[in-house]
Amino acid sequence: MRTATEDALRTAGLDPVDVTRIVQTALEEDLGPDRIDVTSVATVPAEQVDTVDVVAREDGVLAGLAVAAAVFELADEASPARTVEVRLHARDGDRVARGDVLATVTGPTRTLLTAERTALNLLTRMSGVATHARAWADALAGSKTMVLDTRKTTPGLRVLEKYAVRAGGGTNKRMGLYDVAMIKDNHKLAAGGISPAYRRVREAFPEVPIQVEVTTVAEAVEAVEAGAKFLLCDNMTATLLAEVVKVVGDRAELEATGGLTLDVAAEYAATGVDYLSVGALTHSSPILDIALDLRPADTGR
Repeated sequence: MRTATEDALRTAGLDPVDVTRIVQTALEEDLGPDRIDVTSVATVPAEQVDTVDVVAREDGVLAGLAVAAAVFELADEASPARTVEVRLHARDGDRVARGDVLATVTGPTRTLLTAERTALNLLTRMSGVATHARAWADALAGSKTMVLDTRKTTPGLRVLEKYAVRAGGGTNKRMGLYDVAMIKDNHKLAAGGISPAYRRVREAFPEVPIQVEVTTVAEAVEAVEAGAKFLLCDNMTATLLAEVVKVVGDRAELEATGGLTLDVAAEYAATGVDYLSVGALTHSSPILDIALDLRPADTGR
């Protein structure tokens, strides 16, 4: 991909190597082992050049524009001319409206049509996540509470979906099983309780942050006394959560999770909890409708 796109990805906190891997996998899925778009090759002369506009079909929050640019540029690697030019007219995190032109791409028509679906699949998915995250951020505005994502992501797309959460005003939690230890109910059962589970993790991985899942006030107290600085309050009512917040005080950060919806966001934020984690940000966000419009021949070349 071109340097400008690589720079845009790095600015967004995305590794161009990761994005290249994801995009190449997606293109291979569409093009098969021979990397060919049989329809475009059959209907469009190899020398034809056109311009397309990337256009919002509904209001929402944008995420993934540089990723879409990378799709067009990497698809163009197979073109001898390698002349695709991408011009971005918006930025990730922007609120966009139906009809807004988000980007313009000029290049071999075959390349544009070949890259279209892959670019839109990633862009609409990421923008849908960002739009959902912004709704939560707006619902929590004015409180100390922030919305967190989870590991309930599309396999292979975690880095992109978590980036989209950030673009929408949300906050990332752990990336995987390696960067934060999460002691859940099954770990507690296997280890014989909260305290021994916490002790074993701390001894095995002294530098790794630890979070403990709790469901009662008593468990929250035990976890804090064991040394935990981050508690996951699972499936608690707002009333019970408020009690945990009061008892724990500033001894640990608190995260509420479990079936949370936008209509109860303010109620839970009022408890003073630090975070609300919402798996639906990444597992249930609808896409944001975005399309690719080929300009008429007399204006597009």
